[in-house]
Amino acid sequence: MNKLISTVIALFIGLLLFSSTVFVVDQRQYAIVFALGELKTVISQPGLYFKMPPPFQNVVFLDKRILTIDSAESDRFITAEKKNILVDSFVKWHITDPKLYYISFSGEEQRARDRMTQIVKAALNEEITKRTVRDVISGERSKVMDALRTKVSTEAKQIGVEILDVRLKRVEYVEEINNSVYDRMKAERTRVANELRSTGYAESEKIRADADKQGTVILAEAYRDAENVRGDGDARASRIYAQAFGQNPEFYKFYRSLEAYRASFKSKSDVVVMDPNSEFFKYFKAPGQTK
Repeated sequence: MNKLISTVIALFIGLLLFSSTVFVVDQRQYAIVFALGELKTVISQPGLYFKMPPPFQNVVFLDKRILTIDSAESDRFITAEKKNILVDSFVKWHITDPKLYYISFSGEEQRARDRMTQIVKAALNEEITKRTVRDVISGERSKVMDALRTKVSTEAKQIGVEILDVRLKRVEYVEEINNSVYDRMKAERTRVANELRSTGYAESEKIRADADKQGTVILAEAYRDAENVRGDGDARASRIYAQAFGQNPEFYKFYRSLEAYRASFKSKSDVVVMDPNSEFFKYFKAPGQTK
């Protein structure tokens, strides 16, 4: 019985010793092997590897994947025209030199993140201070990101890291000057609207004046034509009357008297106060005495 227990214990101890000498490197990791505290080798290929049991050798794993630094809070910077703006940015990076990276940060990822955040802030401050707000927001935004990527990549290589991309997510004014910016934008839009309204009113007055002018000309021409037609009619009527008077003056006088009677007695209520012996009633008294 004691022999069986001793065998189990020996097997267990042997298994522990064997497991302490074997380690697996994942495809998403680097493995750094230390011998008595000294960095011995770096393993970048995935697979099963062997080492001496602790404390003779130990292994530290580093992340090989592409990592992201995305700040939770916006950073404040001052532009070339001395205006404060808030900038949100993010950085894509990964480890390219595990040995140099470990020497720089002792394998602590948070220390590496803090260091790269400082590098990005310093590069951002250098680029933004020599540009206007308009350049940072739209005009030269791509140039700012390219310059950032170049500067940050140069410094990141010194700590065993490669910067894949640096992007500006959001750029806006600080809260204190938002209202003044909006007021200025509103005033500018109001000025443009007033200019357009004034221009439109002037054009409408011009069109209205031209329409009135054309209407006046048309009415004047129509009145002129009407007067010409009326004059021609009157002249023709006068010629007809003259011809009739020339052929039979007495008949013409009789016809004109009938028209006068018709005009004077249009309705039963018409009253004419006149001497009965007046020339007006000549043809009432003796309509058939003359030819």
